[in-house]
Amino acid sequence: MNVLKLFDLTGKVAIVTGSSRGFGKEIAIGLGEAGAKVTIVARHEDELNLACEEIKSLGIECIALKGDVRNLEEVKQFNTETVNKWGKIDILVNNAGVTWGGVPATEFPQSHWDRVMNTNVTGVLLCSQEAAKQMMKNNGGVIINMSSATGVVGVNPEIMQAMVYHTSKAAVIGLTKQLAVEWAPYNIRVNAMAPFFFPTRMSKPILDRSTNELIQIIPMRRLGKEGELKGVALFLASDASSYITGQTLCVDGGLIAW
Repeated sequence: MNVLKLFDLTGKVAIVTGSSRGFGKEIAIGLGEAGAKVTIVARHEDELNLACEEIKSLGIECIALKGDVRNLEEVKQFNTETVNKWGKIDILVNNAGVTWGGVPATEFPQSHWDRVMNTNVTGVLLCSQEAAKQMMKNNGGVIINMSSATGVVGVNPEIMQAMVYHTSKAAVIGLTKQLAVEWAPYNIRVNAMAPFFFPTRMSKPILDRSTNELIQIIPMRRLGKEGELKGVALFLASDASSYITGQTLCVDGGLIAW
């Protein structure tokens, strides 16, 4: 097969959670540029609809479905609506996530621990379970989970004090490996992406005070740039990675190589 065909997603159907902005929107656009039809999902309907209009203006088939990944009934609903619209689900990108921090581990409140873990880990599981049921009917599919380089290595608390976020992203890596093993017989590949710091709304408070310190611990001596994630997502979503499952691909400027 011609190498460009390996990256072609024409005829594929993708769901991307947390895709009204940031990483999720970028990835949805990337998959759409490669030919996929895209369902974007988020909790805030106004932002979601604006993102959908932007994506459709690029010539990409897109629908926007409001949903909270922590709520099983809402997860079932946006999966069902996607199948009703396009007949199947080929690709799921579990990008929805939240963070909370700024306090030492000894004082971290359980209420915020539960909120972050329920979104970043339980939400990934619920979305994966429902999408996998559809993929099994269609002889396979691809799931991409958004982890973080902070789930692979610890972070100086003077830069980022968000114990639960790091823990949740480490849990995503473990979940990715287990789902990959259990679902390989169904031709479902499960991998994760683990970016380090990119300029986003979530990272802005940290970057405003610690960009210089972060750059010093990144071998490439810079933050990630807009557009540097969608190609990685396309690789993992496409036949270009057809013999890769259970892996976590760090997009971190070399941080993990130290």
